[in-house]
Amino acid sequence: MIQRRLHIIWNHHRIKLLIVLSLFLVWLFCLPRQLFDSDYATVVESKEGILLGARIADDGQWRFPPLDSVPKKFEASIRYFEDEHFYQHPGFNPISIAKALWSNITTDSRRGGSTLTQQVIRLSRQNKKRTYGEKLVELCMATRLEAKYSKAEILNLYASHAPFGGNVVGLDAASWRYFGVPAHKLSWGQTTALAVLPNAPSLIFPGTKDEQLRQKRNRLLKKLLDNAVLDSIAYELALEEPLPKKPLRLPETSPHLVELLRKEQRSKRWKTSIDFNLQQQCNRLVANHHLTLQQNQIHNLAVLVLDIENRNVLAYVGNAQTEEEHDPFVDIIQRNRSTGSVLKPLLFTAALQDGIVLPRTLVEDIPTVINGYTPENFDGGYDGAVPVDIALSRSLNVPSVRLLRNYGLEKFYKLLPETGITSLDKPASHYGLSMILGGAESSLWQLTNAYAGMARTLNFFNQTSSEYSDSTFEPASFLIESPRDEKKLQQAPVLNAGAVYNVFESLKKVNRPTGQENWSFFNESQPLAWKTGTSFGFKDAWAVGVTPKYAIGVWAGNADGEGRPGLTGLEAAAPLLFDVLERLPNSGWFDSPYDELIEVKNCAESGFLATPDCENVISEWVPKKGVQTKPCPYHSLLQLDSSERYQVTAECYPLEQIHQKSWFTLPPVLAYYYGKKHPEYRETPSFLPGCQTELNPLMQFIFPEKNETILLPREFGGGVGEVVFKLAHQQPTTVIFWYLDDQFIGTTNEFHELAFTPEPGDYLLSVIDEKGNRLEQRIKVGLASE
Repeated sequence: MIQRRLHIIWNHHRIKLLIVLSLFLVWLFCLPRQLFDSDYATVVESKEGILLGARIADDGQWRFPPLDSVPKKFEASIRYFEDEHFYQHPGFNPISIAKALWSNITTDSRRGGSTLTQQVIRLSRQNKKRTYGEKLVELCMATRLEAKYSKAEILNLYASHAPFGGNVVGLDAASWRYFGVPAHKLSWGQTTALAVLPNAPSLIFPGTKDEQLRQKRNRLLKKLLDNAVLDSIAYELALEEPLPKKPLRLPETSPHLVELLRKEQRSKRWKTSIDFNLQQQCNRLVANHHLTLQQNQIHNLAVLVLDIENRNVLAYVGNAQTEEEHDPFVDIIQRNRSTGSVLKPLLFTAALQDGIVLPRTLVEDIPTVINGYTPENFDGGYDGAVPVDIALSRSLNVPSVRLLRNYGLEKFYKLLPETGITSLDKPASHYGLSMILGGAESSLWQLTNAYAGMARTLNFFNQTSSEYSDSTFEPASFLIESPRDEKKLQQAPVLNAGAVYNVFESLKKVNRPTGQENWSFFNESQPLAWKTGTSFGFKDAWAVGVTPKYAIGVWAGNADGEGRPGLTGLEAAAPLLFDVLERLPNSGWFDSPYDELIEVKNCAESGFLATPDCENVISEWVPKKGVQTKPCPYHSLLQLDSSERYQVTAECYPLEQIHQKSWFTLPPVLAYYYGKKHPEYRETPSFLPGCQTELNPLMQFIFPEKNETILLPREFGGGVGEVVFKLAHQQPTTVIFWYLDDQFIGTTNEFHELAFTPEPGDYLLSVIDEKGNRLEQRIKVGLASE
């Protein structure tokens, strides 16, 4: 019998134990893994934590992602209004529950006894119908919530998900929508007004229940005063503060950046690297320049500012706030457009790096036809021969095309992705040599980052004297602390620091826009390596510049591609570039990377390595491979007669009377154009009659070039146009006689250009000067297709 009773007692206790264990397990696992499965707005902040803009959550609610912490003012206000013993209870307040239950039984009014913890549970359960059973569930889950989370975390959950009227959810969204400030900057009057709203969110509708809202707020302020949270002065000031009215528009300080980040990841709070003050200044500058440009029907502008050292985006203006019909919502910074001349610095850097040219090497600037492609300079003229640095600073097209041909189209095409220009999605042959003049497309984002990469290469080398790069051409980040690609830290640099420095020195000399010409005379003006670009048809205007600290990119034009007269880099984009530059701290100039340069003796006139025949020799610092360039080809030792008026040879003149003199001599075609721009250029003395040799040709055809087919143009009336033959002669005043086969077609003097309309066919073009010197060339004439 005793044994049976013990067995019954044991079973009875075991059942109790199982019940208790079951209840404990229910309690232990009653909370879902994710308490709130809510859609959040996309919120973008500056590096100072100031709201740049936001996009509403997918469920149509202005619900910002949770804050890191709750402001002290709101913590005190909500605690004294909703749950004064929040820090003492385990998730529920028995006294409050008892009072609420007695009131609900004995009166017709309904009184709530829920703690803030219970209200968090009710919010997470989407405010299910209030029943005693639901209250029991909430109480159970509230105690579990207290066991899992700290009081600060629970308070933060409440502040982030409480309703504040309409579609405004959470304290952060409410503070911006009703007062236009972040939550931590709310005053006492504003904070207490918001603290009473979750209890009665319908009070927010303006003009209907203002007095009820004011009374609730003021009672809360009095309670804070009585509990010494507020002093009397703060209390009186808070009573005078206005109530929230109609919800305000959220800031749109950088709308295109907000949209860009929203597409990358929704429902996230983005803490960006944007400098709020600089962003605002850039917005104002864009607005001012837009007012000017739109008078010429130029409607779209974009500005990008990067911090070179930290690889951060400091300002992002994706477009001007123009009329809706002019596409203000298009993010121009990310759109590919014709690059104009903005790729030229990359080419010149690569050519200097490989030792193809030196910084002041004379390069040819003459009429050029390459496989039917005829590049022209912007002004339509030619210099004959021009130093590399001047060709770059003046953005001359013909020398750039010829340099690209010498460097290698395919080689340059493969280099561009390494500098961050990844927008070229067709083979190099598709773009051809026109790639360097705007035949390719890229975005302001990629181009500005490429220039920043060049500056970063130079800074990194000067700081470390290392042969390795520091991921210098990785694009900038929108985040303050962005991850580095460790694999790239030990890679050889894409571009040589010495070549970059030479190119930046050239770009510093670019003529600045009107009003900036005398910048070097002012101590506060900072130097800038910068380049403009203008696309064919005046559709895109670019200006990109770098200092040791900043990279600035500007684009101007029309998003729909409409070209406009005057839409050039210098006129439309450069003024805005320099206005932005004036808002940035002066960061000085780049240090010379002497470890990547070598000092050589160069010919002052030609820029090539000096030869013994070069009389004027200067020392210059050039990239190390510069020593591989050929010596000066334009200086030679001439043998002159005793008067130094004629060239002679030992075969035709007494040896003891011959004078030797170094002479700077360009080939006839180069000299033809060079002499027009350089009055100091001295023509090579002619040979004494009877002393002419074949070593130094007196004449050279400019057009047509050797093996070139001449296409006769069709005119509007159906006729055939003329072709203009051009010749260079060392003595331009000489009379030239022109022949096509055996047919005499005319004479020229000084300017040796002759217009003629031959029939299609093959000919021998011949010229004879008045001294009997002859030059001839086979040509082929055809008709241009209609």
